[in-house]
Amino acid sequence: MHGSLDPEENVMSDLIVDPHNNSIVFPEWLLEMMGKVGDLEWCKSDHITVEIGGMSVCGLDGDGSKWSPSKGTFKYNKDAFIVIKNQSRRDLSVSQSPIVIYEDNENSHNH
Repeated sequence: MHGSLDPEENVMSDLIVDPHNNSIVFPEWLLEMMGKVGDLEWCKSDHITVEIGGMSVCGLDGDGSKWSPSKGTFKYNKDAFIVIKNQSRRDLSVSQSPIVIYEDNENSHNH
């Protein structure tokens, strides 16, 4: 499936069941995505999360109309995207400041 995607549109409706062997035939875009994820060599035991980027949440309490949505309403931008994160491989270590070595060199000072 290519092109625009409305929030109420179900992309998984592209799945087809092959009547000959009762297997699922996946759309090309899903096979391509699975191949890209496979290139990352993630493990089955990794903690994977799927999130949506390119959206906003209304912080003001409106009347629920298109121009004044209710507080907490999600709005997906036309260029929204899906983010797949491997939480198991995140580096959560604290940032370290660089080590700076100062040398006391008499020739470097202007007296």
